[in-house]
Amino acid sequence: MAEISKRTKRLIREYAGAAHEAELHRALLPLAGAFKQWERGEHDSFTLQDLIHKFHQGAARDLYLRYASNGLEPALAHAIVTGALERTAVPTELLGHLAGLLEFYQDLLAESYDAGGPNEPA
Repeated sequence: MAEISKRTKRLIREYAGAAHEAELHRALLPLAGAFKQWERGEHDSFTLQDLIHKFHQGAARDLYLRYASNGLEPALAHAIVTGALERTAVPTELLGHLAGLLEFYQDLLAESYDAGGPNEPA
């Protein structure tokens, strides 16, 4: 296996950080809406607490596990394929490094849609 250049390693870390932020932001949007509903009195404090707990045990945990590793390439490729990170914003050099993983996730997503899978990307 070819050695990864320092520049590519740096790009992986940089863009994985941006992808993590983008995915976390997207995952927090429903919770932000729930806080607004709580402020308007549409949710009681117990409901909001339950939503926070579900977020912490679900989406927050999933994202933490996805990005808390030295092998960030799969998480980064997943973020690109699902649109959390714009492909056009990623340097060509990095896209080339991730080519196999990008193809894997594109195929996986296509199979999911062909099988009547999720309404939105995973």
